[in-house]
Parts: sequence; C-alpha cells; structure tokens
Amino acid sequence: MSLELKIRAAQAAFDELESGVRLGIGTGSTADEFIRILAAAVKDGFEVVGVPTSERSRALCEELGVPLATLEEMPELDITVDGADEIDPALNLIKGGGGALLREKIVACASKTMIVIADSSKLVETLGAFPLPIEVNRFGLGATRVGVRKLADSLGLTGEIALRGGEADPFVTDGGHVILDASFGRIPDSKALADGLKEIPGVVQHGLFLGIASLAVVASRDGVDVIRPQVEG
Repeated sequence: MSLELKIRAAQAAFDELESGVRLGIGTGSTADEFIRILAAAVKDGFEVVGVPTSERSRALCEELGVPLATLEEMPELDITVDGADEIDPALNLIKGGGGALLREKIVACASKTMIVIADSSKLVETLGAFPLPIEVNRFGLGATRVGVRKLADSLGLTGEIALRGGEADPFVTDGGHVILDASFGRIPDSKALADGLKEIPGVVQHGLFLGIASLAVVASRDGVDVIRPQVEG
C-alpha cells in the first residue's frame, strides 16, 4: 500500500469521526498516518481521548500531542480505527501482522463501532492467504503448537505453523507473549477455527476478528470506498 493510499484511507476514516469521540487507536503503518491526521486536527481544536492498541501507537500519539487514556480510565469507547491484513465480504478480518492483535481485539470489542482502514489489496473472498497470527503463552509452547496443529488437521487445514522470529530470537508482543503464524492458505470455516483456538489453553488470542468491524474504508487508485458487511439471505 503506497503512502498516498494510506493517507487517503486514514483521512476518510477521520472524516467519519465527530469531535468529543472516545477513540480506540490502532497499530500499523496506516494507523500511523491516521494518528498524524488526528494530531493535526487536535491542534485545530478537535476534541478526542484515545486508547492506543500498542506501545508503538502510544509513543506516536504522545509525541504528536493526542490526548490518551487507558481502558481502566475509559472502559467504553465510541469507535476504534485500525488496519487489517485481510478483509472478507462480511468484514471478517485477519489482523496481527504487526503483533498487536491481543490489545487490538480488546480495544475493538470495547468500542461500539470499528472502522477498518486498508487498501483494496486487503480485500479477499475467503480469509487465510495471509498467515493467521496466534498469540500464545511462552510456557508450554511446544504443547500449544501441537494443539493448534491437531485442530487444524481436524478442520482440513494444512500449511506451516511457524514461530514468528524463529526459535532462537522469537518476536515478543507488548503483553510478553509469542506469536505462531499459521499459513493455512484458505480458511473455509473461520468460526470453527476461532472457536477451536479458544479451547487450547496456551492460546492467548488469535487474529480472526469475526463480526467486529462495522465498516471498512478502502483506498484504491480510483478513490476511497466505504464498505459495509454483505449479509447473506
């Protein structure tokens, strides 16, 4: 996604906001552009209190002067604006490419509305081409990975389940966990996979965001589209 498209999507998402909003602030390169647009508006008098979904976003907000709170101080939010790695026609998502999926999901689910900002390359018919991030506890990692593999096999899902960063120097999340990236290729039944992952004790959270997003602001060379979920029936 080019910088121009990121800025277009971020600006269109900002245009959905009203002054005084209690805002969840996402993580990633597109979210960074949104934070810059938000900060410029704050300097011009736009009122907002934000809850960032990562230490990276927190640092950028503090640097640019965006007022912040925690979910303990402000446990109910109006809107979260965040990116996605994949978006299907029902606005189900894969998120977590940046490693902040646990906090992203907590903040999104504390919000009345979630706006996804992305470019058109993130639109897919079926989730799964992007490796699914699964945040897991470092204790019992081997047993957890076996559990994920057995679940995948039961659902007919193949592909590598790799520790992000490798065994010698694994990526560590803001919460102190590690991430398994599952390259399933295609996930025909994302709900069954999401439900099964919840039952594996070492899984902290997964990057399937099902039924959470309210609309997507998608930028392409032809402009910006606002997409709402396609409901079957």
